[in-house]
Amino acid sequence: MNDLTPAVTSFTIAIVNAGVSDPSSTRLLADRIAQKTVDILEASGTTATVRAIDLGPLAVDIAQGIVSGMLNPKVQAAMELLAGADAVIAATPVYKAGISGLFKSFADLIDNDLLIAKPVVLAATGGSARHAMVVDDQLRPLFGFLRTIPVPTSLYSAPEDWASTDLGKRVARAAQELSVMLRSGAGRQIADSNWGNYGHQFGGNATRAQRPLDDVDFTTDLMRLATGGSARPQDGDRADVR
Repeated sequence: MNDLTPAVTSFTIAIVNAGVSDPSSTRLLADRIAQKTVDILEASGTTATVRAIDLGPLAVDIAQGIVSGMLNPKVQAAMELLAGADAVIAATPVYKAGISGLFKSFADLIDNDLLIAKPVVLAATGGSARHAMVVDDQLRPLFGFLRTIPVPTSLYSAPEDWASTDLGKRVARAAQELSVMLRSGAGRQIADSNWGNYGHQFGGNATRAQRPLDDVDFTTDLMRLATGGSARPQDGDRADVR
């Protein structure tokens, strides 16, 4: 048995697609990466399911979430899909030399704990090869902040790239990197073994199990105030929180 023997035999890959045209070249690129990854995994005896989050139809819901600070059921369902995925393919169009504002707004709603140590393929499309570095200049730091594990190969496609064999080679390389990460179980092991050592957002919307309440010191002045007590213990203040 080698080190790449999977602990699980089936994976879920989530596509986050910020393309809004129909058909969307951004979604086509993401689908191409996903299909190649599925093919590689199936060749190794592992199955994979791909589920897509298209941000275009969620644009109003995402904007409302940014303004209100609360997620409606549609956006919450997207977050739950991300939380349950084993890997993510993140794809955005490039506008004005930057990633899509829709993509960034959705990312702003992602709980800091939601994607810890998940493998991610970063991809973008644009109208000119001049924007090729946007993926590594903007997407990679963003997903680094979210504590994911982006694969080494990032992907960018301009119109002239679609007929190029080089794009196919880069897609295959990124898909192979993602499949190795999934089969090794490295991301899952990193998250599970270090979960208590990460700084977690208290009361966040991540659906993964949060830090146990036993780890929270409710006797501090700040926590007494947050739970309805006074800053200094007074007669009648509750000493325990159930």
